[in-house]
Amino acid sequence: MTHPTGRVICDITISADGYAAGVDQTEERPFGDDGGDGSGGLLHAWMFDTPDENRAEIDRLNTAGAFIMGRNMFGPVRGAWDRPWNGWWGSDPPFHAPVFVLTHHAREPQPMGGGTTYHFVTDGIASALARARTAAGDGHVTVLGGATTVNQYLAAGLIDELRLHIAPLTLGAGTRLFEGVPPLKLEQVTARPASLVTHVTYRVLT
Repeated sequence: MTHPTGRVICDITISADGYAAGVDQTEERPFGDDGGDGSGGLLHAWMFDTPDENRAEIDRLNTAGAFIMGRNMFGPVRGAWDRPWNGWWGSDPPFHAPVFVLTHHAREPQPMGGGTTYHFVTDGIASALARARTAAGDGHVTVLGGATTVNQYLAAGLIDELRLHIAPLTLGAGTRLFEGVPPLKLEQVTARPASLVTHVTYRVLT
């Protein structure tokens, strides 16, 4: 699955049983029943509680030439864009690159601080990827999530590399990575344990 331009990478944190978020997600609890307050704090404690231990993985998160995310990851607004919502990340999001948001409801591009512009794509995952590839040039494209979006790209055979951050907790239910995805053949590239996470990178072979 090599491409003439950069690779298509998934970078996502999951529980030990494969969930990227729990059930009953709301605006106040975007990660739902996640074993904590719904903010994803336990899943992502490796980033916020032990950043020095995971500096390489954190620094690598936002190095893509372009990003793709689902509307559910972008925010809680459903249906038509009936109120202003510019993501969870404030006026200067950490991406510093074009972000292509999958949605069924058209919206004009939204420029933000620091070089991030949100582009809203209504004609599917292949279109979003084509636009992200063009924007990224020789750089790689990162599919950030959520898991439902990643699963669509995996099922379509469009992911080259999986960067999984596995947190030491189970959620039991929720939005699960690999749900509805046909069997994949993976090659382990790297694996590194840390106190609050295990980082595993796989190359997707089929």
